[in-house]
Order: sequence, then C-alpha cells, then structure tokens
Amino acid sequence: MMKRISKINFSNKIYILFSVFFISSCSSLSPYKVPILQGNIFEDEEIENLSQGLSKEQVQFIFGTSLIKDPYHSQRWDYFYSIKIGDNLLEEKKLTIFFNDNDLVDSWIIEDISK
Repeated sequence: MMKRISKINFSNKIYILFSVFFISSCSSLSPYKVPILQGNIFEDEEIENLSQGLSKEQVQFIFGTSLIKDPYHSQRWDYFYSIKIGDNLLEEKKLTIFFNDNDLVDSWIIEDISK
C-alpha cells in the first residue's frame, strides 16, 4: 500500500510540474507581428544619387512613382514611407522633390516624421 501512495504522489508531482511549465510558457508567448511597409522606401544610397539637374524620368527611375503627384503643384513630387510592427511605428519619412520650369531637380527636403 505504501508503494502505491508514493507512485500516485510521483505522478501527481509530474502532472503539477508539467502544468506549471505549460501555463508559464504560454503566458510568455506573444503572437508574431508582421512588419507593415507602406509607401516608397528610399535608402541613403538612393538619396546620394539625387542631384540637381536630374530629369523627372531619372528621378522616377531612382525612387519609383511618387506617392503624391499634386495636379496643383506639378513641380513637386512627394515620396513617403512608414515601417510599423503592430502598434509600434519604427520609422516614417517624407521626401519632397522640387523641379524647376525645365522639369529638372531644383531642390529636395527629407523629413523624419517618426520623431
């Protein structure tokens, strides 16, 4: 009879240990959050390729089609991108390129909106 009691106690201990381990491991898990990339992502290397005098076609080749082409401001192209994981905004930038009357790059502004 004594052996049977110790056997039950051992199996109960294993069950309790397994239950505690299972519950504690589940509470530490969080679901995978997919990074959400929006807009035209531009890197520093692409910005280095940007210079005054480039045509609109050359700018479009480097950065792609601009996110905003305002019909009221045809000499201005806006590129925007954001990187978000879950509710956390990692990065958000805006690049505005201004063209002169000959449709050549005149100037540009890079804004870090995420800060």
